[in-house]
Amino acid sequence: VQLQASGGGLVQAGGSLRLSCAASGRTLLIYGMGWFRQGPGKEREFLAAINWGGDKTYYADSAQGRFTISRDNAKKTAYLQMNGLKPEDTAVYYCATRTVVAALTDERYEYWGQGTLVTVSS
Repeated sequence: VQLQASGGGLVQAGGSLRLSCAASGRTLLIYGMGWFRQGPGKEREFLAAINWGGDKTYYADSAQGRFTISRDNAKKTAYLQMNGLKPEDTAVYYCATRTVVAALTDERYEYWGQGTLVTVSS
């Protein structure tokens, strides 16, 4: 499975962005997709995940209430809508997918996208 993340950019604090993650290849094997980020000098952190065959979503505390994960199975694409962005949200955002049935909040995903940079100015 190959993943292509896009949608990052420069935004002012309080603004919004929608990230996209398009999957290709053996997409029928996808069990779920997650979004992660890594800020400057920080470790990678889990943000949100969604299972591919149903409607279950999972959020980290840092994303709850501001970020929304969704998917379009026909387009084989997952999205992360981010509202109320803050300077501390500045990071490289990664999407990842797994084919193994396992906890989607566990960051041991098998396939990762290349990352898209989000910069939030104050």
